[in-house]
Amino acid sequence: MAAAAAGRGPGCGPGDSPEGPEAEAPERRRKAHGMLKLYYGLSEVEAAGRPAGPDPLDPTDLNGAHFDPEVYLDKLRRECPLAQLMDSETDMVRQIRALDSDMQTLVYENYNKFISATDTIRKMKNDFRKMEDEMDRLATNMAVITDFSARISATLQDRHERITKLAGVHALLRKLQFLFELPSRLTKCVELGAYGQAVRYQGRARAVLQQYQHLPSFRAIQDDCQVITARLAQQLRQRFREGGSGAPEQAECVELLLALGEPAEELCEEFLAHGRARLEEELRSLEAELGPSPPAPDVLEFTDRGGSGFVGGLCQVAAAYQELFAAQGPAGAEKLAAFARELGSRYFALVERRLAQEQGGSDNSLLVRALDRFHRRLRAPGALLAAAGLAEAATEIVERVARERLGQHLQGLQSAFLGCLTDVRQALAAPRVAGKEGPGLAELLANVASSTLGHIKASLASVHLFTAKEVSFSNKPYFRGEFCSQGVRESLIVGFIRSMCQTAQNFCESPGEKGGATPPALLLLLSRLCLDYETATISYILTLTDEQFLVQDQSPVTPVSTLCAEARETARRLLTHYVKLQGLVISQMLRKSVETRDWLGTLEPRNVRAVMKRVVEDTTAIDVQVGLLYEEGVRKAQSSDSSKRTFSVYSSSRQQGRYAPSYTPSAPMDTNLLSNIQKLFSERIDVFSPVEFNKVSVLTGIIKISLKTLLECVRLRTFGRFGLQQVQVDCHFLQLYLWRFVADEELVHLLLDEVVASAALRCPDPVPMEPSVVEVICERG
Repeated sequence: MAAAAAGRGPGCGPGDSPEGPEAEAPERRRKAHGMLKLYYGLSEVEAAGRPAGPDPLDPTDLNGAHFDPEVYLDKLRRECPLAQLMDSETDMVRQIRALDSDMQTLVYENYNKFISATDTIRKMKNDFRKMEDEMDRLATNMAVITDFSARISATLQDRHERITKLAGVHALLRKLQFLFELPSRLTKCVELGAYGQAVRYQGRARAVLQQYQHLPSFRAIQDDCQVITARLAQQLRQRFREGGSGAPEQAECVELLLALGEPAEELCEEFLAHGRARLEEELRSLEAELGPSPPAPDVLEFTDRGGSGFVGGLCQVAAAYQELFAAQGPAGAEKLAAFARELGSRYFALVERRLAQEQGGSDNSLLVRALDRFHRRLRAPGALLAAAGLAEAATEIVERVARERLGQHLQGLQSAFLGCLTDVRQALAAPRVAGKEGPGLAELLANVASSTLGHIKASLASVHLFTAKEVSFSNKPYFRGEFCSQGVRESLIVGFIRSMCQTAQNFCESPGEKGGATPPALLLLLSRLCLDYETATISYILTLTDEQFLVQDQSPVTPVSTLCAEARETARRLLTHYVKLQGLVISQMLRKSVETRDWLGTLEPRNVRAVMKRVVEDTTAIDVQVGLLYEEGVRKAQSSDSSKRTFSVYSSSRQQGRYAPSYTPSAPMDTNLLSNIQKLFSERIDVFSPVEFNKVSVLTGIIKISLKTLLECVRLRTFGRFGLQQVQVDCHFLQLYLWRFVADEELVHLLLDEVVASAALRCPDPVPMEPSVVEVICERG
């Protein structure tokens, strides 16, 4: 049973034998299967549906090319039990049936295809057989036709030659008839005004009449035609000179005259003269619109009229001239170029006059549109008359107008800035209504800064229209380079910033002892404005300019650092002038209070003088004013008794008391020598030291100027005992309040100490007041 099962194993059918005819059946099936795989382009591995084995030469591989059934059966007998052999047989039978079914399906499918191909080939054979029959019939017909054609040609050969001769004679007779009828035809065309037809008739017969003019009959015809042609030429010239028709009709007249053989040089001059008359009429109409009596038309409307009237007419004249007188060569071209240059220069002058009237307003949209149309309309004559340079002249006008517009914007920015300053001065000078405070310095500064920046941005947006992509001249080298860098950035923005700084500096040069009519608050506001420009605004404005106008020019421009340095220097000068001006105002009060008082005959002091109270009040007001715009600043450490101490002048006065016996007319030099030696060891005070940008530095400078003035005024007076005591009281009062405004309180102590010491030196009886009494008077005051 095992042997029988083995015989029915994979690869062998039941009862198969290697020698029997049944053994050849699997081989035939594999061969057929291989041919089908070859037909469909499949490898044995792909047809099997599984990956190739590790060894293609394995004789036990059912799907391999070297499969050996005997070896495979021997292997199964040795390795597989009976149950597995039975399963293998069942599986093999199932696979064989499946393969048979697939093969049958493939055979059926291919059989249908073969049948369809056979039918197609049979139909093609039938169709080609019909075509061959038709081609044979066609060849037969063509042979017959060729034969008939040869016989007809041989029959009609003589007649064809006679017909050809007759046709030639007929054509000659028609020409002769045309020549004999030519004078009457020309006369009729002239009477009907068909000048073009008459010229064409004359052109057709001219060569023949010229050739056979030696024959009397032809000479007579030629003479008659010349008389008629002369009359025709005269009428054409008359029509051309009248100039009532348009340019196309005049060009037609010139063309006909040239065809009649008229001199081209003379016609060229007359053509340009007629064109000049028409174009000058257009120029006169444009000039009339610019007259003083009627209102000037809109600039866009003006350029449209000039473009459609003058420029359009010039293009027509130039195109007709080049078409008619092309044979004139370079001389004719130069004559046309000179003609266009002369009239173009007059037209450009009128356009510039009209553009010069566009002065007011900051909106450039209408002006740029007008320039764009003006530039566009001159492209055609510029290309047509390249030698005349019309396009280049138009570009120069546009560039010149753009530069002038930049200048107008600069003037507008300057005027707007001056207007802001005028508003500030009016706000500072306006009287304060009870219960209603005016705008403070900080608010005024913000208004000036925002208004100025707004005007700058508006000007940038307005001039940016000149570089818009849709504008025809924006791609010119000037508007891509120099206009952006040297025009907008340098002339407009940098020029305005420098002009603003110069305008602010002019307030520092005001004549007069009190600085003219310049309010000190205006100087303070301008200094803060310039400082803000130095710290941020200049950089912002120039960055905005560079972003809007992509500079493609390599010309040097002003660095941001240079402008910032100029703005900072302007702010420093303004603040320094503010300190001098405020110090001068307080100094005038102190000087008058010292010069108008009788210090020798004064009474014993009981109160602080009102002027000292006024000085403290004004200094406090200045402190508040400066604090609105500037930071506090750095102060030195203050002593705890700054408001209580009665400074070292009292000790100096007591020292003077010890030297009082020697302060006699016989020994004045000793006292002065002692004072001078004492000054050598004291710290030198620089009254006009540089002012920093903070409140403490500003107040310190003002107080130094004021106290130095007080000291110099005291040195010019002589004091009695009570006069010296009054100076002591006043100085102590100033010390009580002024120390808190300065960076170093010792500065106030030293100056006031020197004031009292100087008064003591100029007092015949230097008896100082007790410090306690001075303090009581000052506290009460």
